[in-house]
Amino acid sequence: MTRVLVLNGPNLGRLGSREPDVYGATSYTGLVEQCTALGKELGFEVDVRETNDEAEMIRWLHEAADGRLPVVINPGAFTHYSYGMRDAAAQRTAPLVEVHISNPHAREEFRHTSVIAGVASGTIAGFGIGSYRLALRALAEDLAAS
Repeated sequence: MTRVLVLNGPNLGRLGSREPDVYGATSYTGLVEQCTALGKELGFEVDVRETNDEAEMIRWLHEAADGRLPVVINPGAFTHYSYGMRDAAAQRTAPLVEVHISNPHAREEFRHTSVIAGVASGTIAGFGIGSYRLALRALAEDLAAS
């Protein structure tokens, strides 16, 4: 069974209560359950994590690179400015899919730039929690093709 890290940045632990008009009503627990269940269907052991700490996220990306682990990542606000996280993601040794619940390009201008996108296998955005499901399916297809 392939182990996959699903990494979430700042404020994503507040899903369900944080701006539900933007991020939906699904709680963080609901996100974990959905990712874990779909992962099992796809033959993945999914490890879902959330942090508000940039250094911890970088350590997790190093763990993924060292372990050749595929990653689904929602960097949250780190998306727009964390060059340290971008450099850690660039060290990937397996597919890495960037996800966003909302469509950053339909929001404030500062959200239009992702420093992660250029080193990711791909980006999925704007499909709510479904962005994670699409990312897991994309990983499954990518890994099956390689």
